[in-house]
Amino acid sequence: MELLNLTAVQLSAKIKAKEVTVAEALDAVLEQIEKLERDIHSYVTIDWERAKKSAEEVQKKINKGELNGLLAGVPIAVKDNICTKDLLTTCSSKMLENFLPSYSAQAVENLKKEGVVIIGKTNMDEFAMGSTTETSAFGVTKNPWNKEHVPGGSSGGSAAAVAAAQCYCALGSDTGGSIRQPASYCGIVGMKPTYGTVSRYGLIAYGSSLEQIGPLCKDVTDCAAVLEGITSYDKKDSTSILRKDREFIKDLKVSIKGWKIGIPKDYFGEGLSEEVRKAVLGAAKELEKRGARLEEFDLKHVSYAIPAYYILACAEASSNLGRFDGVKYGYRAEEFHGLHQMYKKTRSQGFGMEVKKRIMLGTFALSEAYYEAYYLKALKVRALIKEELCKAFEKYDILLGPTTPNTAPKLGDSLSHPMNMYLGDIYTIALNLAGLPGISLPCGKDKGGLPIGLQLIGDCFMDKKVMQAAYAYEEERGRFIPCIDEKLESWHS
Repeated sequence: MELLNLTAVQLSAKIKAKEVTVAEALDAVLEQIEKLERDIHSYVTIDWERAKKSAEEVQKKINKGELNGLLAGVPIAVKDNICTKDLLTTCSSKMLENFLPSYSAQAVENLKKEGVVIIGKTNMDEFAMGSTTETSAFGVTKNPWNKEHVPGGSSGGSAAAVAAAQCYCALGSDTGGSIRQPASYCGIVGMKPTYGTVSRYGLIAYGSSLEQIGPLCKDVTDCAAVLEGITSYDKKDSTSILRKDREFIKDLKVSIKGWKIGIPKDYFGEGLSEEVRKAVLGAAKELEKRGARLEEFDLKHVSYAIPAYYILACAEASSNLGRFDGVKYGYRAEEFHGLHQMYKKTRSQGFGMEVKKRIMLGTFALSEAYYEAYYLKALKVRALIKEELCKAFEKYDILLGPTTPNTAPKLGDSLSHPMNMYLGDIYTIALNLAGLPGISLPCGKDKGGLPIGLQLIGDCFMDKKVMQAAYAYEEERGRFIPCIDEKLESWHS
């Protein structure tokens, strides 16, 4: 259990110091998975044999001095919409239930060069469409803090796996808050980088202009280490950007004295839980102790972020998911007469209800009769939101607010009231529309013991600044007691 409480960076340091082996760390995680996976269901696929073989190979390279990075030897998990060569990548959908990619995503390749050991693929909302990890074709994932509650989504499997010590860190993807929201619900750290920082090559697309791969970790240092590992320019991705400031760990410990932190009034209005409000404003006071100056301001157009987001994301999904028709790869209906019936039956049987709803909404918004009324208008709103955020960063170093309006809802509640599920992304979506970096980290718990998330937002390419502020808060707050200490011991007995 002591080994499982280490962060990824701490574990790697111990492996390189020969205090523990890669195999011992992997065995501890696999044992944890055996104990808890039936209860939590974080994973869709676990590759036991390949992980053990990889651990042996990595250990040999570490012993030879060929691997000395911050993540060498660390067992990690990968969200199931990020391609891994010869390892099932299903997007938690019947449509891709047998899909074995012939290549790995660039982010995965980058981490493998760092010497990580990939355990398996984590559960998610089908094709990343959802906020609870309940729309998966392979069953729901449960929140390790309380099994009656959701872990968030769509990267809920990755967040739950980290919170339950079923891996040391994980990759997720964030289209409208799908890393930060589950990180908030599960009491861990999750970051969405600036758009273009991490290659999208190998990420199965939902909303191409919105989504980014990012880390889910135990603390900010791990987050910086993983982001540093996966950041690279990739000519295979037309949205990839060549960044010179890729050393996120190096300048993590800086003084934030004199920084001006903007607090959007619009993030603290109607619909925000009083417990979340108190915890987040309390966190702001902790940063004030470090010498930062706090100031409230108006961010008016952000109230239009949700309708603009869902029109744009669904439009892009309608286009991106058109390739899944039963012709080239993926699921194909067994009985049909003619090509058109094959399309209809394949897509009707292969996609779940949430995915079908979003495809239909996107197709409607892109139709000739409604393109200007909906899609074009959403693009204009997106530009207004980005412009407003840019103006805010002329005055403030970072912005601070809640990650979600409430703590994790109970299983079934969100699916019964879909508008509540969509509104759960109200504080995260604007960043994806504007391509900005944001991080969520725990700042307290509600009266039921569920974690509360603090969100810190930066200007374009100011990922390092976001992590510096997060690190300063983490140091001031002290260690956030992880779920493994509070809850999971009782599950083992």
